[in-house]
Amino acid sequence: MDFKDKVVVITGGSQGIGKKTAEMFKELGAHVCLIDLLENEYFQGDIGDKDTLIQFAHKVITDYGHVDYIINNAKPLFKGIDECSYEEFEYALRVGVTAPFMLVKLLKPYFNEGASIVNISSSRDAMSQAQSESYTAAKGGIHALTHALAISLAGIARVNSISPGWIETTDKKYDGPDALQHPVKRVGRCEDIAEMILFLCSEKAGFITGENIKIDGGMSKLMIYHDEDGWKYQ
Repeated sequence: MDFKDKVVVITGGSQGIGKKTAEMFKELGAHVCLIDLLENEYFQGDIGDKDTLIQFAHKVITDYGHVDYIINNAKPLFKGIDECSYEEFEYALRVGVTAPFMLVKLLKPYFNEGASIVNISSSRDAMSQAQSESYTAAKGGIHALTHALAISLAGIARVNSISPGWIETTDKKYDGPDALQHPVKRVGRCEDIAEMILFLCSEKAGFITGENIKIDGGMSKLMIYHDEDGWKYQ
């Protein structure tokens, strides 16, 4: 895949999946524009703030004049109904849904031909653990936003999303039950998601839009019943 001189916008790009994606795009010749709460080489700021998004979009267009790809990757707040306040829940939705919508809206007039948007959802968009409402709602929202944008931006940009499962974002190694419970017998890696992001942005994926691709090592397909395949309910 050739991304020489392509302009890539990545939210939440200073660590984990975003960082790996930025590194891979750079290796293939792209110009990467990051925004993150953490300090980075391009733009530090909170995408949950409208004025910050406007400033970031202005910098991208001032620096490059156009955009080829947007990767909406920033992680929303993870809190459950017992502890999450109204303000925290609202903020999670701003980061996870409103900011991706607004960033696309701001940059839409500057999309290059063949533009692509990849939204990072989660396998939690279709399944849950207890006390995960703020994160789960945000990830479900960006999943739905994906197919809406795909239709609204038909002929302008392709829009797809990815729903990762357990992805280890540090160098920690997992074995035993953590790994073996996955049908592929390991925990996911950042590059598992980054490779799909690059594919969806490439011309090889030119006939794919409005889709969500789950990358979870098969976990969401595993039927769990008490006392079968080593599973016990306690």
